[in-house]
Amino acid sequence: MRKFNSRKTEYKTPFGAVPTNRKITFNFPVADDLHAYGVRFCYRRDDESKNLDMIWVKHEGDYTDYTLDISFQEEGIYWYRFEILTYDGVVYAGRGQGGEVEYGEWLPEYQLTVYQESFQTPEKYKGGIIYHVFADRFCSSGAKKTDRKIHDDWYDEPDIVSDDGKYHGDDFFGGDLEGIRSKLPYIKSLGVNILYLSPIFKARSNHRYDTGDYMKIDDLLGDDKDFVKLCKDAKKLGISVMLDGVFNHSGSDSRYFNKHGTYDSLGAYQSKESPYYDWYYFNSYPEEYRSWWGIKNVPTLNKSNPEYRKLVFGEGGILDKWTKLGADAWRLDVVDELPTDFVREIRKTIKRVKPDALVLGEVWEDASTKESYGEKRSYLFGQELDGVMNYPYMKAVLGYALGGDKSDFIESVATIAENYPKPVLDCVMNFLDTHDTPRALNVLSGARMPEGRENQKRRKLTKEEYEIGSKRLLLSAVLEYTLPGIPSVFYGDEAGVTGWCDPLNRVSYPWGRENQSIVDFYKKLGEIRVKYKDVFCGEIEFLDKNCLCYTRKAQNRALVVLANNKDYAVKIDLFGVDLISGAKIEGEIPPCGAYIIVEE
Repeated sequence: MRKFNSRKTEYKTPFGAVPTNRKITFNFPVADDLHAYGVRFCYRRDDESKNLDMIWVKHEGDYTDYTLDISFQEEGIYWYRFEILTYDGVVYAGRGQGGEVEYGEWLPEYQLTVYQESFQTPEKYKGGIIYHVFADRFCSSGAKKTDRKIHDDWYDEPDIVSDDGKYHGDDFFGGDLEGIRSKLPYIKSLGVNILYLSPIFKARSNHRYDTGDYMKIDDLLGDDKDFVKLCKDAKKLGISVMLDGVFNHSGSDSRYFNKHGTYDSLGAYQSKESPYYDWYYFNSYPEEYRSWWGIKNVPTLNKSNPEYRKLVFGEGGILDKWTKLGADAWRLDVVDELPTDFVREIRKTIKRVKPDALVLGEVWEDASTKESYGEKRSYLFGQELDGVMNYPYMKAVLGYALGGDKSDFIESVATIAENYPKPVLDCVMNFLDTHDTPRALNVLSGARMPEGRENQKRRKLTKEEYEIGSKRLLLSAVLEYTLPGIPSVFYGDEAGVTGWCDPLNRVSYPWGRENQSIVDFYKKLGEIRVKYKDVFCGEIEFLDKNCLCYTRKAQNRALVVLANNKDYAVKIDLFGVDLISGAKIEGEIPPCGAYIIVEE
């Protein structure tokens, strides 16, 4: 049976998102039993809508084919459907499962993302690997003299309460830039080409998302010279450094707000005469002010304030200084809290300093249709981001590894691949966990996460839970490393680190106590990424097999990925040698197993 399918190029060319002014061809077959005499292509964008008659092409067998060539001059999200004109009335046709058309009323429309034809993203990062470091917890170069609490034992667990009985994230382990620099050879051994650092600017907390001074490195981490040295040594190894840009809010303990009088400035909290007073939103001065999700130690910044914008975008400002000093990429924290013009100015400023810099944003949903605070967000059309954090893929991978249906996995992956421009899809950040989520190994163990930090601290994985979690982690890593985009490893995942929610997911890296078999597995995946970089920038196609199976193709090279989330072996009709283990594949894939083979 022939039916229109937006994901098959015989019906829609090209696949997925398209640049402006690019010809798109739609081919729509209609079965004879519908007694049709025509087909209309109906599309809309915002308040604009239009119906176009498709052209009769031919009658063959039991079907009549209609076609339409169209292009769009304006970027944006377009929605389309079809109307089949019959002698008995109009038959409405909309999007069904897997991109295949369905007939009936009130069906979902198809999405078409149109982006600027001039839009390009940096080539040098595509096909690579990101390594995500929580700066305080990766590696310490030695003891620090400070009045802040530093754990004596590197292998301690983070504090879950502070001295006042509340959690403030004010305990430290002394990780620093020099420590990170010393481990660059290890990071490179994983095949990494982007080192993503959690915030490194001066702040009160260990996570440093409560910025105290955007123009200074936190003294526990080092100084400007240490940052420059890290960037230079990383670059020698082919590694670019990515900074975390937190521009929606500052810390209440900052030179701009200065709630605790720590800084020598006159902060907005201290006086209405402060030069920073209009940088914030006060409801009842000074105690009631707008803050991120109501958390009082991170007051929201006024992104329209000229002086704040000058600090961010101006010559010698935040983006200018740190990009010139060595940052090759930026990840924008809570980008959906930032106005579109602010995001565009961030991009312009960074690209002005370093045209091939990478700009990513934190988005938890499908970024092509993201809405926040009642506003449709613009991220992927060419003036904003190069890529986003790919939470939809994280959910798809973990869901499948935990026994989910492969059709759900395919639908999630294919939807993002269809909705995102190819330049963006090659740059999305794929991961299994982050500093904001439980460790993947914990999730994949199947153990139920307790409520409350005290219970989470007590609830360790059993040996059996750890073993099954580890097997599923390796399966998940194979998928993460072979899907479109750039895999991102949260430090320690490759060493078998466990942990529930913040702060227990932010333990120090277990130097000398790693699960070496998992480390070796990740290193092997890194080797495959490096060797087949062009393939991982190519197309993805799902195959109908007994297990999850897809190919990655580029020019004359192709890889086949197979994964089995069952607790029993599954027969397969593919043979070859697994690139990961080097083992010969002989007609089946083991329980919780995954292979990568070269397509013959």
